[in-house]
Amino acid sequence: MGKGDPNKPRGKMSSYAYFVQTCREEHKKKHPDSSVNFAEFSKKCSERWKTMSAKEKGKFEDLAKGDKARYEREMKNYIPPKGEKGGKKRKKDPNAPKRPPSAFFLFCSEHRPQIKTESPGLSIGDTAKKLGEMWADQTPKDKQPYEQKAAKLKEKYEKDVAAYRAKGNSDAGKKVPGRPAGSKKKPEPEDDDDEDEDEDEDEEEDDDDDE
Repeated sequence: MGKGDPNKPRGKMSSYAYFVQTCREEHKKKHPDSSVNFAEFSKKCSERWKTMSAKEKGKFEDLAKGDKARYEREMKNYIPPKGEKGGKKRKKDPNAPKRPPSAFFLFCSEHRPQIKTESPGLSIGDTAKKLGEMWADQTPKDKQPYEQKAAKLKEKYEKDVAAYRAKGNSDAGKKVPGRPAGSKKKPEPEDDDDEDEDEDEDEEEDDDDDE
């Protein structure tokens, strides 16, 4: 099951993905025997996409809308296998460090209010599109402050994750002996960790009772 459910509906494709697919088919027709340099090919597609008019992009956006409708329709009838995605499989720890924003995300946060002021009726999708175009027009020098800030936040996140994992491992080590409810005998108000452990142990006992 490591590779997922083969019966799961195919993911929806974006308008850009349809455009790239078309470019690939064109390339195969023109150069049937040549292999594709993926990095170079992606760069050319991206540059070509940026220069296309809204009308030219329209047919790909229509294809994407159609595929989105297909995906949503198929997902309504899709039942994931047991244990695959039961909703409760992975609980996210609210105390876990939050993933840092990218340079582009920081740029968006700064410029989104300006776009909303200039075009208050713009949809979320169109706002995101406009922000993407603005970011693409930035020079490497313009992007540098956002990239530096993102790098610092990423560094902090990695340190926080390491500390969080170390704390998780030490907590797990404390719980291995699994002392019963008698651990409540000696309350130590100055140590918050003990209270947390007691609560966890109570929960573990409740789980045992349920079984």
